[in-house]
Amino acid sequence: MTDRAIFLSDFHLGTRGCRARLLVQFLKRHDAETIYLVGDIFDGWRLQRGWHWPESHNDVVQALLRKAQRGTRVVLIPGNHDEVMRNYYGIHFGGIEVKAHDTHVTATGKRYFVTHGDQFDAVVKNARWLAYLGDSAYATLIWLNPKINAIRRLWSPRYWSLSKWSKQQVKQAVNFICKFEEALAEDARQKGHDGVICGHIHHACIRDIGDIHYVNTGDWVESCTAVIEGEDGALRLVDWEARISRDRMLDRRARRRARAAAIQSPEQQDAS
Repeated sequence: MTDRAIFLSDFHLGTRGCRARLLVQFLKRHDAETIYLVGDIFDGWRLQRGWHWPESHNDVVQALLRKAQRGTRVVLIPGNHDEVMRNYYGIHFGGIEVKAHDTHVTATGKRYFVTHGDQFDAVVKNARWLAYLGDSAYATLIWLNPKINAIRRLWSPRYWSLSKWSKQQVKQAVNFICKFEEALAEDARQKGHDGVICGHIHHACIRDIGDIHYVNTGDWVESCTAVIEGEDGALRLVDWEARISRDRMLDRRARRRARAAAIQSPEQQDAS
């Protein structure tokens, strides 16, 4: 089944925190008429400090290019980490169109302003040095994530993000998220849109802010989330990491049941 649109952001290809294998799995199982890449697809800030580009990151790029070649409209809206692409508005790369922003109209006729959102981040806009400092601290938390999860897997298969948890505990971070969401909603309202679809803050969310439908796609570092518009025009948030974890749990249960059935006593087997 092909959906009307898929919205993805904040892959941060080129960093060790990017969960590219899960992203490739998602892209293999989902098709849409239009795919929006809502910024920070690759991380130019991090790549400038040291090259990291494993095969799985290349697999993501190839998967997107294949979709574009097969007729999917793929739109790249650069963010602050891949801002070098802002020099190429209007250009197509292998069928991927680069735009500053876009307006997406759903099947129900609702109009959404699609933007990365960093222009509403006062730190990125007015204190770039502080943004770089915060990025370094964030990278340290991302570096710790797999080490902590290697231990957690002894009792739980569910991935846990230290960086995501830290942001939820810091009052200033929570306040920033709220102000960011409200600023984008107000901008969409002034533009005459029904909603806004963005990324940037790695906080997946779909909610109403007054009369504006606010949608944040999340990321593929902490959350592994996407937003999908189905044929009915409704937007839904997909937590892909949670879905894969659930599928693995169900598979393990099925295998345990199969093993239990295989070791039935001969009397039980004869009775059956």
